[in-house]
Amino acid sequence: MDVVLPPIMISSGLMPTGSLMKSLIHISNEVASVEKLPFSQFRNISTMIRRIKFLSFLFEDIRETNSPLPPSSLLCLTELFSVIQRVKLLIQRCKGGSSLWGLIQTEFLSNQFHALVKEMGGALDILPLNLLNLSTDTREQVELLHKQAKRVDLLVDPQELQRREELLQIMASNNQKNSRNKGFVDFVKVKEVFSCIGLRSPLDYEEEISKLEAEAEKQAGTGGLIVVSNINNLISLVTYSKSVIFIDRHEEEIKENFKQLSASMNRNQDVSSSSQSILPNIPDEFRCPISLDLMKDPVIVASGHTYDRNSIAQWINSGHHTCPKSGKRLIHTALIPNYALKSLVHQWCQDNNVPLIENSTSSSSKFERSSSKSKLSEKAIEHISATKAAMDAVKMTAEFLVGKLAMGSPEIQRQAAYELRLLAKTGMDNRKIIAEAGAIPFLVTLLSSTDPRIQENAVTALLNLSIFDNNKILIMAAGSIDSIINVLESGKTMEARENAAATIFSLSIISDCKVTIGTRPRAFSALVGLLREGTATGKKDAASALFNLSVYNANKASVVVAGAVPLLIELLMDDKAGITDDALALLALLSGCSEGLEEIRQSRILMPMVIDLLRFGSTKGKENSITLLLGLCKDGGEEVARRLLINPRSIPSLQSLSTDGSLKARRKADALLRLLNRCCSQSHNPVG
Repeated sequence: MDVVLPPIMISSGLMPTGSLMKSLIHISNEVASVEKLPFSQFRNISTMIRRIKFLSFLFEDIRETNSPLPPSSLLCLTELFSVIQRVKLLIQRCKGGSSLWGLIQTEFLSNQFHALVKEMGGALDILPLNLLNLSTDTREQVELLHKQAKRVDLLVDPQELQRREELLQIMASNNQKNSRNKGFVDFVKVKEVFSCIGLRSPLDYEEEISKLEAEAEKQAGTGGLIVVSNINNLISLVTYSKSVIFIDRHEEEIKENFKQLSASMNRNQDVSSSSQSILPNIPDEFRCPISLDLMKDPVIVASGHTYDRNSIAQWINSGHHTCPKSGKRLIHTALIPNYALKSLVHQWCQDNNVPLIENSTSSSSKFERSSSKSKLSEKAIEHISATKAAMDAVKMTAEFLVGKLAMGSPEIQRQAAYELRLLAKTGMDNRKIIAEAGAIPFLVTLLSSTDPRIQENAVTALLNLSIFDNNKILIMAAGSIDSIINVLESGKTMEARENAAATIFSLSIISDCKVTIGTRPRAFSALVGLLREGTATGKKDAASALFNLSVYNANKASVVVAGAVPLLIELLMDDKAGITDDALALLALLSGCSEGLEEIRQSRILMPMVIDLLRFGSTKGKENSITLLLGLCKDGGEEVARRLLINPRSIPSLQSLSTDGSLKARRKADALLRLLNRCCSQSHNPVG
């Protein structure tokens, strides 16, 4: 019942005076004659009706004068017509909608009424009372109404807030998962709260269930699974409360007989699952629509309907992609736990001595429990409980967010992707749980979104998820590479492009991923483009990704063809870029292929820079400088060796590193000095 009231356009211009006054009087009388006000928003509605009655006196007086109206009056009256139309719509929704859902949203609805009163005051600002031929009483009433509307405060009924708090406590008791009183519901309190909002007979309860179901259907696909789940929880609560509160003596006797029968069976043998299917008095709401058995582990699917986990999992695993009850195609296959209904089922089983054997858990859940047990077997019980509770919370959150990704509006998808991005930022367990909830395919789909924030959040969430090695395989299997490359090439924001590069870097840690990405030449061109255009962080991400891909020999030539070499040499001179070591490392790696070696040797500005880095570079920079020089001087690099010998700083720098450098630097410096020594000997004693 998220009532968002857009302004109602009457027409592109102003209505004729006669038609306008007739319409105003008619709609004012409609609002003023509303009977049987709803319990929810009673004070706001009654106060609003009284205000509109005062306005109806104004409209009657203006019609009776039958004289031309100033333009400002017409504008004011036109705006008042729009306000009263929206007041009428809001009252109708409060009357015709669910009382419980209205109670949950009491502050939201109160704000709607408050906004309409403020608009009414704004319209009266431009009403020229001194130019209208009105009676003294009417003028005074309108002036008073105007003053009240201008200084009116938000009215949220304290009694409604208290009732809402009590209702939320009742709902929360159903969702408690770790307390001894799991599923306990105080039906005396339920009856009291329901009675306060007009639910007093079985018929009232049935009508409320119908209204909640209508609200759930309306919210599906727009309000997200969290809203639908909350409404379904209310439906479960009302349904079960109706059967408990209005149970008669005959049902009491049946219940007592059943208890005796169950006790007798428990003394002699265990109750099998097949015997449960023929138990009397199982409420229809507790039966799975597929198996017709008692739902031990109820879950909500994308359509908003509830099934037992085992039954719907078998349905989906057998290749079906539709809701068995509605026939609608399931947008996603995430199964959202219906904790409220599960608590009610558990309580019903406890009341009726029905053994509750957890046979409905999926194989994946069993695997998770056994895995968790083996890892935590030597830790304290308190820590185990806390860890399991935290994992359960992450799992439930991830499932809800995946549902929002699948069914929500762009605004909801943007928020869901952002929340998943944050959730995946820390902890391998979080990344594993999010992937198991089915987030990856939806995030890959959102990479093509035209909304910059959705795209940025989606690619960053995938980056965070890819840190967990198994997720790398899942991301690749979801067909993500081309979409990630598209973001890298032409993402809506620079951050999205840079995070796409970081994602490619993360994925390319796996050898098979290097090969797969290597078959897309666009990936190398896009990375080189980011190396040229990105921020310092973006340049580093691009260089790291290119380095990882170049570890696979077949990819080195593709990096060279994409134009990386001259750009990397330029970046060696760019102190602001801050990627000297990364550029050197990549150049050293590319010198391992003939195409890269040839292009690097052609550079006339590279040698002096590398020699300077031998003296002033970082430890890694010195190591990469020697590696690069050694590669350039080998295998036909006599010209490079001669240029190196001519430079007066090269030999002293190499000698210094051969004695004081790191182990790798000493080894490579010795090798390069020996090579230069041979080159020098040959030049003085040519072979002839």
